[in-house]
Amino acid sequence: MKEKTEFLEREYKNMLERGETWTIRDLNGPSQPHVVVEGKKCIMLASNNYLNLANDPRLREAAKKAIDKYGAGAGSDWSIAGNMDIHRELNEKIAEFKRTEAGVTYQTGYAVNSGLIPQLAGKGDILISDELNHGSIIDGVRLTKADRAIYAHSDMGELETVLKDAEKKNYRRTIILTDGVFSMDGDIAKMDEIQKLADEYGAMTYVDDAHGEGVLGEGHGIATEFNLEKKIDFQVGTFSKAFGSFGGMLAGSEMLIKYAYNTSRTWLLSAAFPPHVAAASIAALDIVEKEPERVKKLWDNTKYFKKEIESLGFDTGNSQTPIIPSMVGDSKKAQELAKRLYDEGIFCLAIVYPMVGRGKARIRNQMNAGMSREDLDVILRAYEKCGKELDII
Repeated sequence: MKEKTEFLEREYKNMLERGETWTIRDLNGPSQPHVVVEGKKCIMLASNNYLNLANDPRLREAAKKAIDKYGAGAGSDWSIAGNMDIHRELNEKIAEFKRTEAGVTYQTGYAVNSGLIPQLAGKGDILISDELNHGSIIDGVRLTKADRAIYAHSDMGELETVLKDAEKKNYRRTIILTDGVFSMDGDIAKMDEIQKLADEYGAMTYVDDAHGEGVLGEGHGIATEFNLEKKIDFQVGTFSKAFGSFGGMLAGSEMLIKYAYNTSRTWLLSAAFPPHVAAASIAALDIVEKEPERVKKLWDNTKYFKKEIESLGFDTGNSQTPIIPSMVGDSKKAQELAKRLYDEGIFCLAIVYPMVGRGKARIRNQMNAGMSREDLDVILRAYEKCGKELDII
C-alpha cells in the first residue's frame, strides 16, 4: 500500500522545499482583534472578520436562543426535512439586504459557485472569467461542458474582445464571472464597466462578492456600491467573512432562486446548516443595517494602515480595500516574514502558491473595525523591524 501512495510524501517534501506549505495554528478562543494563538497573545491580522462581528454578544445570544428553541442541528437536507422557519427568515432577510427579489442560503460560498455554475451553462454556452477569480469560480467553470474564456485581470479591452468573438459564434448564453473584491490583491472589480459591456453584448453577469459584503456599498456590497442591484443577474456571497457567522448565499430573481434549489446538487444534497447559524446571520445583517459606523471605522483603519505601511517601503500592490497585501515575492522569505511577525505578537500568514502565482508570495493583511490606532501602530512597528531584518524594505 505504501508504494501506491508514496507519491504523497514525495510531493509534500517538494512543497516544503519550495516554501509552499501551510502551518495550521490553533486559536484558543474567539476570533477578534486580540487573540490567543497556541497560548501566545497576538493581534489578529489574518481574519476575514472585517466588521468584528464574529464574537459580538448579540450574535452569540441569538445563537444561544436558537439552540434552546431548535436544537443543535437541522436533522436533514434543506430539500427534505431540514428547512426550518428560521432558515426561511434568513432567506427573506438576504433578499431585503441585497435588494433583490429573493435569496437562499448554501452551506458555503464555495458550494454556491461549484454547485450553481454547472447548472447555468453547458454545451453551446460560454463562460468568461477574470484570470484572478476565486478558485471556487474556477472549479465551477471546470465542471461545465461550456466553452470558456479567460480575460486578463480587470482588462476591459480584452473582455470586450472576448465578447465580440463570442457574439460572432452565436452562443446560447454568455455569462461574465468575476469576484467583487479580489481576495488576494484587494482590488475592486470594475463592475460598472463590466455591466455596461454585458448589456451591450447580451451577456449575463455573475459576481462573487464574498469580500465586498460588509465593506462596499455601506456594507451591502458591490452591487450597491455601483447601484447595480437590479442589473447583476447572479449575486453570490457569504456570512463567514464580514458578517462573522457561517454559510453561503445567493441573491437574485425569484426564478433564479427556484431554479437554484431545484438543480444545484450542492444545495440539494447537503445538510442544512444548524439553525443557530441562521440566527447569528440574521443578527449580523441587522447590526450592519443599524450601525453604519462599523463600516466607516473599517475604512478609517484601512486608509491609515495602507498609507503608513507604504511609507515604510512595503509594496501593497493594487489594493483598494481592507485587504492590504505586503508583497514579498519569494515564498520562503514570505514564510520567514510571517514567522518573525508572529514572534512579535502579530498573527498573519504568508500567501504562497497555489493561492497566488509563483514569485508573487505576500502577507495578506486584513483590517478589522475593532482594531484601535494603537493596534495598528504596534503592527507597523513590527513590520518595520522585520522588514529591515529581511531586507524587504
